Amino acid sequence: RVVSPPSRSPWPRRTEEPSRPKTKSKKMKRSREEKEEENPKKEEEESDSDDFGPRPAAAGGDDDSDDDDDVGPPKPQEETAKPKRKKRKKLKFEKLYLEKLPNAKLYEKSFMHRTPLSHICVSKTQFCITASTDGFIKFWKKNPGGIEFVKQYKAHLEPIVGVAVSADGFYCASISLDKSLKIYDVVNFDMINLIQLKYVPTSCEWIHEQKSLRGPLVAVGGPTGEIKVYKAGGSDEPMKTLKPHRAAVTMMKYNERYKCVVSVDSKGMIEYWSTSEFKTPTNIKWNSKLDTDLFELRKSKSVATSLSMSPTGSAFAVVSTDRRIRIFKFVTGKLMRTYDENLDAYNKQQADDESPFKLDSIDFGRRMAVERELDKESQDEAKHIPPSNVVFDSSGNFIIYPTLLGIKVVNMHNNKLSRLLGMVENTERFLGIALFQGIPKNTGLSAVQALGSKEVMSAGNALDEKRAALHLEDPCVFACAYKKDRFYWFSRREPGEDGRDIFNEKPQKKLTNMVANPTPSMGNVAVVHTTMGDMTFVLFPKECPKTCENFIMHSKDGYYNETIFHRVIKNFMIQGGDPLGDGTGGESIWGGEFEDEFHRNLRHDRPGVLSMANAGPNSNGSQFFVTTVPCPWLNDKHTVFGRLSKGMDVLKAIEGVHTTDEKPDEDIKIINVDILT
Repeated sequence: RVVSPPSRSPWPRRTEEPSRPKTKSKKMKRSREEKEEENPKKEEEESDSDDFGPRPAAAGGDDDSDDDDDVGPPKPQEETAKPKRKKRKKLKFEKLYLEKLPNAKLYEKSFMHRTPLSHICVSKTQFCITASTDGFIKFWKKNPGGIEFVKQYKAHLEPIVGVAVSADGFYCASISLDKSLKIYDVVNFDMINLIQLKYVPTSCEWIHEQKSLRGPLVAVGGPTGEIKVYKAGGSDEPMKTLKPHRAAVTMMKYNERYKCVVSVDSKGMIEYWSTSEFKTPTNIKWNSKLDTDLFELRKSKSVATSLSMSPTGSAFAVVSTDRRIRIFKFVTGKLMRTYDENLDAYNKQQADDESPFKLDSIDFGRRMAVERELDKESQDEAKHIPPSNVVFDSSGNFIIYPTLLGIKVVNMHNNKLSRLLGMVENTERFLGIALFQGIPKNTGLSAVQALGSKEVMSAGNALDEKRAALHLEDPCVFACAYKKDRFYWFSRREPGEDGRDIFNEKPQKKLTNMVANPTPSMGNVAVVHTTMGDMTFVLFPKECPKTCENFIMHSKDGYYNETIFHRVIKNFMIQGGDPLGDGTGGESIWGGEFEDEFHRNLRHDRPGVLSMANAGPNSNGSQFFVTTVPCPWLNDKHTVFGRLSKGMDVLKAIEGVHTTDEKPDEDIKIINVDILT
């Protein structure tokens, strides 16, 4: 027998019989085994039950259930545990920098041109300037909480080749295939000069520093490698001509800090030249290009598609045809970072089930098809596709650029993806972007009038100057998209209830035919009267004729009267339309099920989407649901046939009720549904 050492405690030590713990552990072991044997039986009994409620998606991403009777959309996938990563370098004041950048997952507003956009830029004087392929240029003024249209010009008779804004933000220049250079006063939004060129321009850039004694100067690149410098208020004759390239100069960017220009030609050669002596600058840390990485494009046999300069002047970025983004250090010409946006990298990412950016297979396939089409059409100069570009933030620590997944915000200090804007916007492929940072100048409105009392005042505290300045910060990313006649605006706010696509232009004939003149026998507006308020939906009978007919006829016949919303899930959706009230009933007006009707422009991309619940492909009956958040994983699986136009407060109120097993504790009834024309 082993004798234990005496306890230090003054109290006598309690001992237990050695046999009792063993007996107890055996009983515990038996009880665990009996429970494990009973659990599968319980699961089999539950799986054989008559419950027709939908199940959440599987962890691996496959949301198809073995039970064909499930009706309704699956829940969002639960995040799987991420593997531990190595510690990264931390950027000092990173949180403060990110507060000065947009963070919304959805674009807040979009505005129209008559044709697809080709260029977009932002000036320091708080103007946004957009250009379209039909030669129109529009000026927009940034104000607190939004932008305001100011003026438009039919600037050129042929497509616009380039648009540039001066470093001080007071001047804008545009060039076109019609061999003309036009100069604009941005602040007064007026065209002040027209210079007729003797050649087809290929690029333009303002090359004067602020308060320059020589006045504003604009450089225009030509097809033979020559660059000609013109005075903004001068004649058609250039004041200076230089030839740093042997091929067409496709882009130029001015570095105000070093008073130098970086230019790129159609063969991938990168050159530096000063704006004071118009030759190789002397304030850089290399004497020969062999000591730099400026031959990188030439080595990879790729051509630059866009060029961007950091506001601090310390770096510049080049996007090339090999889908790589190269960040160069300006002073040394050395390569700092390279980001590969090749399609093969996205294919590998999609194959990884643990990837946080894994998309639905149908959605990913559609995006890849758009990328291949974009690569093909980008080679055709006649298409005038706006190239993807890189934008630096004001600190120079972050870069922002559009990709297949959305608009990425990358921290260059630790090489980390900080944000992804617009990932759920799966119908737009964003291309050219521009960034606004700062506090918009007030246009006569108070802070409360401009942004609302909730935005500028904290609960129970008075508004002071520091909080007012913080909340008036309104960073925005403006973006144009592939084959879209709109530009999109991302901010730190989510879209409101009153619609985010502004129709500031007359719709084209083809668009008019698509949305106007719905089927005479059906309406195009449905008002759902509930015990918690009314919700108004705009229907799409042209795109989904059979689905809308089923919903409208059920509504007119009183099929939905006194039915309940039997399934409510916060941050997902509300579901109704079942006469039995438990998610197991309902049929179509034809007495059975009918097929899906998917449309590429109708997606689960916002709150308030009206869609059909089903138990699998082509199994639509009478049940429907309304999303309360964007649900892109439901695209091409459930038919979208309407959108909420009024009553978002009612939708949110229903979403917020207390539930038990996804069913509201108190019945929320549909009184009736009115159909309007």
